[in-house]
Amino acid sequence: MKAVWNGQTLAESDSTVVMEGNHYFSRDSLHNEYFRPSGHHTTCHWKGVASYYDVVVGVAVNENAAWFYPEPSEAAKQIKDHVAFWKGVEVVQ
Repeated sequence: MKAVWNGQTLAESDSTVVMEGNHYFSRDSLHNEYFRPSGHHTTCHWKGVASYYDVVVGVAVNENAAWFYPEPSEAAKQIKDHVAFWKGVEVVQ
């Protein structure tokens, strides 16, 4: 699987964790140069508190386009140290 935005591959992996229709990529599959920490957070009633990254490709910024759960609940422990995408980031095979 690959996560692609603005012509760049942000992450690629032979194995992702699929939860609620989203592919979560392990941190070691990310191309870190495209990620910038964001101060944004949301709460999922069963997974916990999500943190976000802005995706930056050249001068283009896709704010809060990647999210992760630093301390997921026990029910979502399989996505610890994994990142998922939205906001126009395409996940393709």
